[in-house]
Amino acid sequence: MTLEGFPRHVTLRGGEEVVVRPMAAADASTVLAFFRALPEEDRQFLNDDVTDPEWLERFVRRVDNETFVSLVAVANGAVVGNATFARTVHGWTRHVAEIRVVVAREYQRKGLGTALAKVVVRLAIATGIEKMTAQVVDNQIGAKRAFEKLGFKPEAVLKDHVKDIRGHKRDLVVMSDDISHLWEAMEALVSDYSPTVGG
Repeated sequence: MTLEGFPRHVTLRGGEEVVVRPMAAADASTVLAFFRALPEEDRQFLNDDVTDPEWLERFVRRVDNETFVSLVAVANGAVVGNATFARTVHGWTRHVAEIRVVVAREYQRKGLGTALAKVVVRLAIATGIEKMTAQVVDNQIGAKRAFEKLGFKPEAVLKDHVKDIRGHKRDLVVMSDDISHLWEAMEALVSDYSPTVGG
């Protein structure tokens, strides 16, 4: 899939502008620096050791803009945010994609996380995805609110499902957003205005 309409310029609360674009292999060193600069408490619930160069190599190789899309937000030459969505193209969950968003501490509460999530959701809709899911830990209030602004709702709570780096267990909240109605609306709009439909 070719990602069109990039780079995109996003104005944050306070007026600062960041550039959002697809991640490229050349971004490897700045993406690793971004993840390594995250405070320990921001990294503790991520699924991988994002400070490991070998993990980053696998991460970069996984990006194919079809089953795995990764965007970076860049300010002053540094990566300050990352958003991904992952999907399968076969099987019973091929209509579902999982979204993940990580933002540098100094850019949190400025609207960057919500802006990144919006771009990813739009990309998912364009590929025909009908349902988006996101996973947040119960105490990640800011992340939960950002997803709620986009229409995500808690769908399941997995008790004591995650363990932080200090060994404390937390509940994992699985949130979801049914975007099939948006996809259907887009198809209807194209059908209404396309000269090739309906003769």
